[in-house]
Amino acid sequence: MPDRLRSTANDEVRQYWNTRIHDLEISQHPPGSPGFFADLDEYHFDKLHHLLRLVDFNGYRGRCVLDVGCGAGVDLVRFLQGGARGTGVDLAPAAIELARANVEQQGLRAELVVADGESLPFADECFDLVFAHGVVQYTANDRQLVEECRRVLKPGGLAIFQVYNRISWLNLLSRVMKVGLEHEDAPFLRKYSPAEFRRLLAGFSDVRVVPERFPVKSRLHGGWKGALFNTFFVGTFNALPRAWVRRFGWHLLAFCTR
Repeated sequence: MPDRLRSTANDEVRQYWNTRIHDLEISQHPPGSPGFFADLDEYHFDKLHHLLRLVDFNGYRGRCVLDVGCGAGVDLVRFLQGGARGTGVDLAPAAIELARANVEQQGLRAELVVADGESLPFADECFDLVFAHGVVQYTANDRQLVEECRRVLKPGGLAIFQVYNRISWLNLLSRVMKVGLEHEDAPFLRKYSPAEFRRLLAGFSDVRVVPERFPVKSRLHGGWKGALFNTFFVGTFNALPRAWVRRFGWHLLAFCTR
């Protein structure tokens, strides 16, 4: 993509996410307040409970962690609480303001920068872990963002990416029930098959892709569709042997070694 077009595209992405940070509506507390961040953390790790099992938030004490697209800093705070030396970047200034308030209220320290994940303002090979959860699918140039994350990662370091699985239960359900997916109006939104995702990550020496994000009860959808989802679909889906349905997880997490 030419530089002029990339700049225009990234401006669109910045404007969108500056007013639509993930999950703000889950809390009744004012954004930026202690109650707000407590609600955000509880909701985030209830919905994405698999992260606590798959990501070693406490395993980077004294080491350098970069959270690309850090949002309000929910994941970054977990790494900081585990003793990591943390840096968070986000294209949206509003997200960095929230992340800064979150970090400060926890009595922690981090470097927080408004920056484009497609052009990270860091030297080569300076982070032990790069965490980019829910970012690749929303960027103008997914391959460029992945390559930037690989560039700033130390040899032998780990990058963790998450994207949406096109061949998933939620993608099918949204079509059948005619319920839009979150942030479908974003300037860029991609869904990947596992094979497409692996091709995107081909520059890493080792890649492990894990399907996750199976149905949990929704707090955001009401009406008969929400009731049907919470009372029937969630229980039925999760009663099936996981081996039958694992590949249909809504999220694809990749653990990539440089």
